[in-house]
Amino acid sequence: MDSLGAAGPLEVFEGQRPRLFGLAYRLLGSAAEAEDMVQETYLRWSQAGPVDVPAAWLTKVITNLCLNQLGSARVQRESYLGPWLPEPVLTGDGALGPLETVEQRESVSLGVLILLERLSPVERAVFVLREAFGHSHAEIGDILGIEETYSRQLHHRARAHVGEPRKRFDSDREQHRRIVRGFMRATLNGDVAALERLLADDVVAWADGGGMTAARRPVHGRAKVLRYLLGGTGRPEAAGVTIHVTEINGDAGVLVLDGEGGPLAAMAMEIEDGRVTAVRTTVNPAKLTFAGSQLL
Repeated sequence: MDSLGAAGPLEVFEGQRPRLFGLAYRLLGSAAEAEDMVQETYLRWSQAGPVDVPAAWLTKVITNLCLNQLGSARVQRESYLGPWLPEPVLTGDGALGPLETVEQRESVSLGVLILLERLSPVERAVFVLREAFGHSHAEIGDILGIEETYSRQLHHRARAHVGEPRKRFDSDREQHRRIVRGFMRATLNGDVAALERLLADDVVAWADGGGMTAARRPVHGRAKVLRYLLGGTGRPEAAGVTIHVTEINGDAGVLVLDGEGGPLAAMAMEIEDGRVTAVRTTVNPAKLTFAGSQLL
C-alpha cells in the first residue's frame, strides 16, 4: 500500500480541494485566480510520485504558486480604475472553509483582505497560514522555506498592520441580518429617517465597478453616503431587481439580482454597535461571475 492508502490520487486531491481554494482565495483576493491556482496545483499533483503527507505537499505547492501570482496581481491593481475590492464569495455554505472562530471569519472579510494588500507576499502568506489555518511557525517555515523565527517576526509584523479581530465578529449574526434587511428596505423605500438611524456617523461606502459604472472614490460620512445610496435606487435599472440577503465573505450582505436571477451587484456590510459602518459594493461584472455560479 502506498502513502495514499486506499484512496487514489484524484480522490485525495478532491478531498483537499475546498481547503486549497480557501487558502488561495485568502492569499489572492480573487476567486477566479484561486481556481486557476487550484487547477495548476492539481496538474503538478497528477505528475508527482508518491507523497508521504499529501495535505502538506499540496499546501506548500499552492502557497508558493500564489506567492508568484501576487507579484503580477499587485501591478494590475495599481492601475485599476476606481476602488479595488476582492471578489465577493458567498460563505453561508462553507465555500471558504469553516468560519467558526473570530479569526476565521476575519480572515475572509473584505475589509481584512484589503488590508492584506498592504503586506508583502510572504507576510501575507504567513498571516493567512497562521490565522486562518492554524499552522505552527515550524510548519510555515517549511512551506515557505524560511526559518521558524523569521516566520514569527513576519507574523508579528503582519498582525500589527491588520490589527486585532474587531468586535463586530462577536456580535449576533441574526441581528446583523435584521439590520441589513432594514437597511435595504429603507434604501429601496427612500426612507431617509430610517437610514439616518442605521448609518454610523463615519460610515464609508466603496464601489468597485472596474472604472465603468461606480463611484471612482470612496464616499465618506452619513450625509454623503445617504445621498449616494438614494441616488442609486432612483435609477431606471433599479426597477425589477430582486434583493437577496445572504452572507458574503463572513459578513451580512446583499446580492442584487436581475430578472433572470443573475447578479448585478454584491454588497458586503460591516456593522458595529447596531449601525452600518462600511458598505462595499461590487458591480464589476467580471467580479460577480463566481458568486453567480454559487447560485446555480
